[in-house]
Amino acid sequence: MGSGKVTDWQGKHVTVAGLGVSGVPAAKVLHGLGAVVTVVNDGDDERARAQAAELEALGITVRLGDGATLPEGTELIVTAPGWKPDKPLFAAAAQAGVPVWGDVELAWQLRGPDAAPWLAVTGTNGKTTTVQMLASILKAAGLRTAAVGNIGVSLLDVVLGEEKYDVLAVELSSYQLHWAPSLRAHSAVVLNLAPDHLDWHGSMEAYAKDKGRIYEGNRVACVYNVADKATEDLVREADVEEGCRAVGFTLGTPAPSQLGVVDGILVDRAFVEDRQKNAQELAEVSDVNPPAPHNIANALAAAALARAFGVPAKAVRDGLRAFRPDAHRIAHVADVDGVAYVDDSKATNTHAAQASLAAYESIVWVAGGLAKGATFDELVAGAAKRLRGVVLIGADRALIREALARHAPEVPVVDLERTDTGAMRAAVAEARKLAHAGDTVLLAPACASMDMFANYNKRGDAFAEAVRELGEGAGA
Repeated sequence: MGSGKVTDWQGKHVTVAGLGVSGVPAAKVLHGLGAVVTVVNDGDDERARAQAAELEALGITVRLGDGATLPEGTELIVTAPGWKPDKPLFAAAAQAGVPVWGDVELAWQLRGPDAAPWLAVTGTNGKTTTVQMLASILKAAGLRTAAVGNIGVSLLDVVLGEEKYDVLAVELSSYQLHWAPSLRAHSAVVLNLAPDHLDWHGSMEAYAKDKGRIYEGNRVACVYNVADKATEDLVREADVEEGCRAVGFTLGTPAPSQLGVVDGILVDRAFVEDRQKNAQELAEVSDVNPPAPHNIANALAAAALARAFGVPAKAVRDGLRAFRPDAHRIAHVADVDGVAYVDDSKATNTHAAQASLAAYESIVWVAGGLAKGATFDELVAGAAKRLRGVVLIGADRALIREALARHAPEVPVVDLERTDTGAMRAAVAEARKLAHAGDTVLLAPACASMDMFANYNKRGDAFAEAVRELGEGAGA
């Protein structure tokens, strides 16, 4: 069955690995196509049993509590993206010569003959924002499009749905790319590369290699980050279609075949006549919301993919102006007594926090949570000059405290042991004491949230609520 196109699913024995958000729809779709579907799942909890009952009612076999054994007769495995490559099930599949696809590969395979091309985005940070910006630009050009993929909109639903699209803006994680051997995007970007999910991939090399799969078979442009050489290296290694070009984006002045910034203007020297002499103005930096450096980089990446698809310059400007970032991504909550309070709870790793800290001059930093194996020396050393004070929360705050002692010993630090529901209110109160007019109190935790909160959204909500209470108290 390999990664070639499957046209007849009738009677094919397919094993779906994992229930959850991708496994259940994949099982239903395959069953609907006439495949003989068996779902295997490691867990056997209440939620899994409820999902299993729903699938069994359709005539799908479900094996709970055994995700390691390859069901007899399996011709293909379709896996949930979170399943690690070193699972015994996949070792058994390799031995039996059974291919493994992810939900993205399945969606790619099930596209119709006149399916919309994909403009694909991956990277350690900024994926969702870039994909949303891209969709906004494509819409401004009058194209039928949607932001889909790892962003929460199932690619299976989109490719099998009634609605017709001209082009799709697709967010892809390294997990999804690992299991997508035949995916071939129109154009793609790797925004940046920093250590993340190494427990899943096994090494930085394996993580980078999976990200680089997004460039395979690109037709028009492989877009890379000039400031992140690793992304350009991945372009060099990719096997692309004849005539596909490498296009860089930079926060500096662009060279030919790059997009960049000149005197507060986003400019294109890649998709213009005579790239040596000409540049096309696309938008102003002030059209990007918010105009923080990393977000301008996201905008340039989105613009590059849109331009690769032939979108006019005016649509780039109009699309960026229309874009509104999601909650908890460098979201300005309020000004209280001349101090700005900014919620970037989405900064769940050091790379994202670094981008956030670079956006402000004088910062009282609220940080901490679950470190997921991260180290903080580089982050703290780079931000030390901007820090007026630090408030630490969460399980692994000691790791950040130690990095501060090494690289920013003069910066005052408040270490909060509390993990109860009032902890964020206390953190905001402490941050207020440290801040002066003109400062920014920045929640950019550089850590995951699950030690104290259900998710980063809830953490950001708690911060915003505490800030609003401050404002009411100040009569703001």
